[in-house]
Amino acid sequence: MSRPMNDDEVLNEMNKMVAFIKQEAMEKAREIRVKADEEFAIEKAKLVKQEQQAIDAQYEKKRKGAEVAQKIAQSTLTNKSRLKLLHRREEHLQELFSSTRSLAAELAKDDSRYVQFLDGVIVQGFLQVYEPSVTVHCRRRDTSLAQQAAESAAATFKALSGREIKFDVEGSLPDDSAGGVKLVSGSKRITLDNTLDERLRLLEDRMLPEIRTELFGPNENRKFFN
Repeated sequence: MSRPMNDDEVLNEMNKMVAFIKQEAMEKAREIRVKADEEFAIEKAKLVKQEQQAIDAQYEKKRKGAEVAQKIAQSTLTNKSRLKLLHRREEHLQELFSSTRSLAAELAKDDSRYVQFLDGVIVQGFLQVYEPSVTVHCRRRDTSLAQQAAESAAATFKALSGREIKFDVEGSLPDDSAGGVKLVSGSKRITLDNTLDERLRLLEDRMLPEIRTELFGPNENRKFFN
């Protein structure tokens, strides 16, 4: 039969119970601390990843913005350079055409050469108009030369066509024009511009592609050729 515990034995058992409870509490506290550390580490990694993704996204946005700005700046600079080049080419062409007009003006100052030119363009005009009567318009100061050329042209026209042609010469073209003639048929239905200004303009238009190629080389952007 068991005996009642004395005070020392009771105190000893109580100390054992306290030690056991304390040990259980320490282990439980350690488990809670470990779990809390794990959860903290997980949450920390999650927050770090989110912030890193936000920073990466912001950097990518800035990088793309910088690339777009660089492309725009490069495109703008390229366009400015291209426009400047085209402007210089156009100036060069206009200088070339201006020199050609100056040569044409010199032709009109040489009566012997100029009357031959008028004879040729008037014959051409008579054959193209091909009507019984034609009015030849020229500069007022060229009236006598145009009259002389028209008479010769009428004879040539008769030899070529077997037909007579009547003509009048009028000094009605602007004095500041380069010269040449404009023919109007007697019926007023046909007008033929054989002035030097018009012939030069047509020549410039027709020869411009060849002149550009000759001066500046072939156009790399052109895909089709006539």
